[in-house]
Parts: sequence; C-alpha cells; structure tokens
Amino acid sequence: MKTLITIVALCVITTYALKANAQSINPTVETITKPLDVFIEEKLKESGMVGLGAAIIVNKEVVWIKGYGYADKEAGKPFTPNTIMNIGSISKTFTGVALMRAVEENKLSLDEDINKYLPFKVVNPYFPDEKITLRQLAIHTSGITDAYPTYDSVYHYGGDSPVQLGDFLKNYFEPTGKFYSKENFLNHKPGTYREYSNIGAALAGYIVEIATGKKLNVYTKQQILKPLKMNSTGWFFADINLYNHSKLYEKQNDIIKNIELYGEITYPDGGVRTSVADLSKFFIALLNEGEYKKTRILKKASVNEMLRFHYTVDDKPDNVKLNEKNAGIFWSTKLNTTRIGHGGSDPGIKTEMLSDLSKDVAVILFTNTALPNKDMNKYFYGIYDELHKTGEKLKQAKAKP
Repeated sequence: MKTLITIVALCVITTYALKANAQSINPTVETITKPLDVFIEEKLKESGMVGLGAAIIVNKEVVWIKGYGYADKEAGKPFTPNTIMNIGSISKTFTGVALMRAVEENKLSLDEDINKYLPFKVVNPYFPDEKITLRQLAIHTSGITDAYPTYDSVYHYGGDSPVQLGDFLKNYFEPTGKFYSKENFLNHKPGTYREYSNIGAALAGYIVEIATGKKLNVYTKQQILKPLKMNSTGWFFADINLYNHSKLYEKQNDIIKNIELYGEITYPDGGVRTSVADLSKFFIALLNEGEYKKTRILKKASVNEMLRFHYTVDDKPDNVKLNEKNAGIFWSTKLNTTRIGHGGSDPGIKTEMLSDLSKDVAVILFTNTALPNKDMNKYFYGIYDELHKTGEKLKQAKAKP
C-alpha cells in the first residue's frame, strides 16, 4: 500500500511540476521570437545552408535556443542546439582562457619573451634583438604570419592529425626547419603592426602546454569544460561523441558537397568541437566576469584583462584605425567595434559568438555549410542581424514592468 501511495504522490508531483514549467514559459519570448522561425527557414532554403544552430543571450541568460535543418542531410538527422561541430577560430578564446589561467597560476607572464618558455628559439629575422611576447601573440601584433601553402597543410582530413604541434612549430620557426622562411615573419617590429596569425595562436597554445605540463585538451577539460559541465565539448575526435557530430558541407556553383571531417596540427587556433548549448555556458561565463551559475573559471581581474581593448590612442598598431578594429587576449571586435567576441571560418563551417559592448545582448550562431563569401554576407550575417535585433527586443520587453 505504501508503494502505491508513493507512486501516486510522485505522479501528482510530476504533473504539478510539468504544469508549473508550462506556465513559466514566457509568452512574450514566444511572441517576439516566432518570426525568427519563418525568417531562418526561408534563408536556409535560399542559401543552401544544410544545418544551423543559434542562441540568444539576454542579461547573461539564454532566453532562446534552437536548431534548424540537418546535421546529416542524407540521414535526415536534425541539427539541434546539442549538435557538435568544429567552431574554427572561436577556439582561440578557449586558448585565451587557458593562457589566463596559467598566468593566474604564475606559470606564465603575458609580457615575458616567449623564448623563456620554449624549447626552440623564435626570432624575427628582420628584428632579431626584439622580443616577442604572449600578449603580442594574443592581440595579433607579434610579427608572425601564416605562410601559405604551409598553413594549408595543417588540415588533416579523416581524423586528428598525427603530426605533433611542437614538431610543426619547431620546423616553422627554426632556421633549419623544413617550413622555415623569412616570410614567416613580417618586416615590422613586434608590437607595431597587426596581422591576424593562426600560427601565432597555435604557438601560444603550445606555450600553455609547456608551462602547465598538460596538453591543451586535458588542461581545458580540468579548468573549463568539466567545471561548466560542457560535456559535449573537446578538442579531438576522441574527446567527443562522434554520433552527435554534424556532417560538414560546402556550396560550390549551386551544388552542395560533403566535406570529410578533419583535424588540425595547429589545434589551439581552431580545434574546439562543441555545441551551441555548451558554448553558451562558456560565453556567459566570460560576459559575466568569469562566472557561470556560481561556477568560476577565471578571476574577475583576469577576465577584465582578457576582454579589455588593448589598442589605445597612445599604443596601437600602425595599421589599425580604432573606430574599425580592436582586440583583447584572443578576443576581437566586429562591426566597427560595436560587437565583441570571436568568429570562426574553416572548411564546411561558419560560426560567430558575439555580444554588444554592454554585454546585455549576445548571439551564438553556427552553420555546418561553407558558402561563397557573397552568400555568407547576405545569408549567414543576415540571420545574425535578425537574431541580434530579436535579442534587443527581448531585452526591452524584459525591462518593462
């Protein structure tokens, strides 16, 4: 009899909880976001994007999150907020947090010569007496450049790259290395000229590994992923559930082609695989001074240092206009410095993780389909704009009594 009473009581409690949940859904949010469904579905059809996931964050809370289209078109598998895919250069923000954690642990300094930490020398042949620092690597003023076609060779299709990061970097920077060239550096004094460098970011990630004694996937799992319960996130295929990984596509001459999954030798610059739902936790933590739901991944001072604009009137790269571009520690601006965060572009993917300067409205947007540039600007960023506008409306609605 007691068992029967317990079961009945549990059923009543569960029913009540479900009703309470249903009543707690904000009808205002549903009304404001409803047009997004029509808009996004239309843009998917027009553009050829196979799958898409997005989240709107208002006042550091996810207020809307959804997936559209397919993670696997051939199998009819839907793209959801929990679909995993590689996110390209948004990964640099994870490298940035790892770097700042190592600084907190007094294992690294942002302004020391990087040769203090490395097992090989990195010297700009045009300015051999000038030091290169981690801060310069992080704000892309180190003078290191991505030499092509060498950089194209870092992609390994079919799995994670068997080439070790340290071996590649040694061959890139040592004068006797097979990838070495003076053209791996700019003829500009370190700190004086901005050039976005993936290999510079990879070098920073490698230095974190040396300083902590742990591979980046292990260190970030301990310091970021596990504390935030980002259970669908990892750097390598072995770190994630491949069943939940999206297929990748590319549009070429109005034909959608499959792209084989790949890894990168220089994974600190773009190797993270995650979902919209998981990345939302990480982004909120950064927007909220290092904390997500009472879990802290960085000290407030470290986040402030990471996010602050490093280019100033008195100290900026020669080729930067402050009303057009600025940067933090692997943290960037877009849309003429009206947005902060980072984006990613790699074969078969396009991603953005951007907030307004107040950190009140933020958007995460993934697609598993690479489009021609003109289509990417029209469709992907058209969707981004609509998501941000919707976030502004939700912010205003939330502010009303």
